[in-house]
Amino acid sequence: MGLPERLRKEWFILGIVLVIAVARLEPGVGVKGGPLKPEITITYIAVSAIFFNSGLSLKTEELTSALMHVKLHLFVQIFTLVFFPTAIWVFLQLLSITPINEWLLKGLQTVGCMPPPVSSAVILTKAVGGNEAAAIFNSAFGSFLGIVITPLLLLLFLGSSSSVPFTSIFSQLFMTVVVPLIIGQIVRRYIKDWLERKKPPFGAISSCVLLMIIYTTFCDTFANPNIDLDKFSLVIIVFIIFSIQMSFMFLTFLFSTRNNSTFTPADTVAIVFCSTHKSLTLGIPMLKIVFAGYEHLSLISVPLLIYHPAQILLGSLLVPTIKSWMVSRQKALKLTRQPKAPVKV
Repeated sequence: MGLPERLRKEWFILGIVLVIAVARLEPGVGVKGGPLKPEITITYIAVSAIFFNSGLSLKTEELTSALMHVKLHLFVQIFTLVFFPTAIWVFLQLLSITPINEWLLKGLQTVGCMPPPVSSAVILTKAVGGNEAAAIFNSAFGSFLGIVITPLLLLLFLGSSSSVPFTSIFSQLFMTVVVPLIIGQIVRRYIKDWLERKKPPFGAISSCVLLMIIYTTFCDTFANPNIDLDKFSLVIIVFIIFSIQMSFMFLTFLFSTRNNSTFTPADTVAIVFCSTHKSLTLGIPMLKIVFAGYEHLSLISVPLLIYHPAQILLGSLLVPTIKSWMVSRQKALKLTRQPKAPVKV
């Protein structure tokens, strides 16, 4: 990962800390009905802006080269959207008997339901030299799947606020997620040359809008006198998140490198990152929609806010190790495929 990208990620993580601190000092500004009017500016305008931005920045033409690698795509999507949330649900049945805050545990389940991210998995796969096209395809395809599957998973594992009907959730998702994405893709077709020439900072724009969403979410929390978060639960959740990530990265690595696997070392790199990373950009707006009216919404959001920097930190630390493994594995495979020289008599 290049220095500018690393700095951008660190800036965003610091931004999360800053907006939570500002929300703590003056929660009245960003609460529902407050001066910022988040029920309009955030719920509709900010969320739509994020997905219009995603549609504008998504290079659809880059995905066609990876389209036919069906086995890899199936592996990533099934692991991310079926195995991951189910495994977390089983794990949470054991954790439910502990004194850990129940809303943080529910937040862990929401992490499991999220689709892969559009950025971090691709950036790390590229940094290692893995199958970047497969990473781009699965991140983009997973995000599109997530628009439909993630709310269904959230409703399946957690239920929803009784004040928000099922049809209302999907109509809002359609208007604020699907429509802006499609419009972004259409606009991109007409200004593609300008976009490639100017290279607008799509990532930074989405990050700024996302910080606004996080800020208003925590304003609602700190304005509620009934919310109480104990430090013990928070420390345990951080430890659990790092443990889950390490375990799942190791698991996907084992599965994709077993003897009867047809995946190349470059494929394995894309699989490890795409299968275990979760989208904050999609996640926070979706939680806002699905759990509208929940007084514990920000506590549910905390594990996802921790998971995001944790996946970038862990991934960045593992880049040299994974790169070293991939290069040596590729050399070994190349040697085994070389034809033997004929023996001279």
